[in-house]
Amino acid sequence: MSERLADRVARRIVEHVRARELPEGTHLVAQELADLFKVSRAPVTAALRALEQTGAVRSVPNRGFFVGDAVDEAPLPDSGEDDEDGLYNAIVDQRLSETLPDKVSENELMRHFGVTRSRLQRTLGQIAEEGWVERLPGHGWQFSTTLHTAESYEQAYRFRGMIETQALLQPGYKVVPEELVRLRGEQQDLLDGTIEELSRARLFELNSGFHETIVGWSGNPFFFDSLRRINRLRRLIEFRVTADRSRLDQQCREHLALLDLLERGDILLAADFLRVHIGHALTVKERAVHRLTE
Repeated sequence: MSERLADRVARRIVEHVRARELPEGTHLVAQELADLFKVSRAPVTAALRALEQTGAVRSVPNRGFFVGDAVDEAPLPDSGEDDEDGLYNAIVDQRLSETLPDKVSENELMRHFGVTRSRLQRTLGQIAEEGWVERLPGHGWQFSTTLHTAESYEQAYRFRGMIETQALLQPGYKVVPEELVRLRGEQQDLLDGTIEELSRARLFELNSGFHETIVGWSGNPFFFDSLRRINRLRRLIEFRVTADRSRLDQQCREHLALLDLLERGDILLAADFLRVHIGHALTVKERAVHRLTE
């Protein structure tokens, strides 16, 4: 586990506590935080221990971690994201333009981008966590296949429209109230201003996680696994498309409206709303994708 990951998780824990206005003494369950941030428990535990030193978190033997009395005053941990964003974005851009090959050594990447091994490894570690590169034996790395053409992007969106709406119509579909509250909070936070502050990777994570969660309520793992695979394939091209964030407010409002329908149990209306939502997103993004891939 990298220290950089623990720093990022620590920052997100503080942001989570402040955004939800969790009172002092609220139990911070490591596994719940790991599920929320889509990481293992190890970086969460490391982050909680680091936050304990600032007073933002306190621990109780044999009981775990709790919100501390200094969480509102404690400085946000430095996640190091700004330092790494330039390299991360350069890798994204060159993978989309097919400048970088599928397999490449660390030495080649260091020379190509003019960075140190430690900085390169931190960034590649983040990319590996996101699932679009993996380490090879020795000092090599292999990038996964991604969507590069407008045609493949459109096909992926149309497939999403089919499986996501059908997931809602499954006989065993059941909303998980705790997850619904989390999704609503995330979308409201974006509307309240974090849209302009978050990295492209984090915005993609929140959006794809929203759709994966509501599809997961179907109880059918094949729907969930199919959607997750598509999301991994489209990750890079979405980074280019979301460079313009002006439409994201409307996206969040539609997400909140969808949650309202699901919470009320209006599943048929929700499925139809979701179909229109995905279709509209494709219409808006198609023009940008065509410009990028021409």
